[in-house]
Amino acid sequence: MHVIEANGAKIPAIGLGTWELRGRPCARIVEQALKLGYRHLDTAQVYENEREVGEGMRASGIKRDEIFLTTKVWTNHFAPHDLERSAKESLVRLRQPHVDLLLLHWPNPQVPLAETLGALAQAKKMGLARYIGVSNFTVALIEEAVKACSEPLVCDQVEYHPYLDQSKVKAACAEAGMAVVAYSPVAKGKIKNDATLARIGRFYRKTPAQVCLRWLVQQNVAAIPRTSKIERLSENIDIFDFELTDEEMAQIFALHNPKGRLTDFGFAPKWD
Repeated sequence: MHVIEANGAKIPAIGLGTWELRGRPCARIVEQALKLGYRHLDTAQVYENEREVGEGMRASGIKRDEIFLTTKVWTNHFAPHDLERSAKESLVRLRQPHVDLLLLHWPNPQVPLAETLGALAQAKKMGLARYIGVSNFTVALIEEAVKACSEPLVCDQVEYHPYLDQSKVKAACAEAGMAVVAYSPVAKGKIKNDATLARIGRFYRKTPAQVCLRWLVQQNVAAIPRTSKIERLSENIDIFDFELTDEEMAQIFALHNPKGRLTDFGFAPKWD
């Protein structure tokens, strides 16, 4: 299996994102994904589906130690005691003794970052998570986090697809030995009508989504496409039998657009 290595962690290159998946359909898609060969699952407290993700894991029959499971702490639990308590509540919902990766979901300027990271490092020392990291952190925040955290951070999970230039964040992560994990890696479906991706895909008999995911993996970036369709699950993981040329990679990089960001909230940091 293709993995992205970062500060000791081995993160499977393609995972299943579960944002907006709820209830029985969520448990079923998680179970199917694992049966199809996925070994990386991504959830979060704010998705309100940790229970169903855990159910899908158990129903799949795949051994726990073969699965790389990520969850994320929501921003209103960043005070130190609160972070530990909420991480334990996530484990209760997942019915797991630990997660593989525990992330801070978004930066929260209301709580000093050093305090939150101290609590995150403590959660790791207590065995609640094997690895820790951040999500939606800018270059400045990555640098601050790395300095302030007593344990290594293994990734920054950010929006990344051909329409959004993340070269600065990628460079900052590389400098710190961290991986980039891409959410919305197929730009919430926007890439399916992209002429460049379609043209490259025709040559390899691959879909625009497969070309897009391959482009990410060839940058040593992990991707967590979300889907609720079983047939799309198989498509998203079937990207390891072809390789894009340097020229094709460059053509896809050229799709960057200053207005390419799709996920932006009022509480978001000032992006790079």
